[in-house]
Amino acid sequence: MLINELTKSASLECLSRLRFGRLACARDGQPYITPFYFARNGQHIYSFSTIGQKIEWMRTNPLVCVEADEHETPQKWSSVIVFGSYEELPKETEYEHLRELAHSVLEQRSIWWEPAYARTILSGAERQLDPIYFRIRIETITGRRATL
Repeated sequence: MLINELTKSASLECLSRLRFGRLACARDGQPYITPFYFARNGQHIYSFSTIGQKIEWMRTNPLVCVEADEHETPQKWSSVIVFGSYEELPKETEYEHLRELAHSVLEQRSIWWEPAYARTILSGAERQLDPIYFRIRIETITGRRATL
């Protein structure tokens, strides 16, 4: 197996093909990572959620990291890592065009609203399903590809 570094362009192209990854954030020195669905458009990764730990933590500290990968075999895979910053797209007039963009980019993927908009019971209580659109500004991206 040979592992090569991807160019920035190839890393962005790989990220565009993917729809599932892991989103890492931190608060008070404690890291947190969670799976999430996303769609890339330009220099942003768009996603959707409801209020919970990741949103609360990203509101406190907007610096995040995203990892996404694709595997064909154990010796043939690609992986990208993005360092970026969280930006919430609130239900305010000035953000309406960005919320519409986020929705249009995300809806190109099947069942884009899951698992964020799934009925969830936490500590015996049903979680509120108020939609939160957000984006991650891609500040740096790196990638690797393994081939035989």
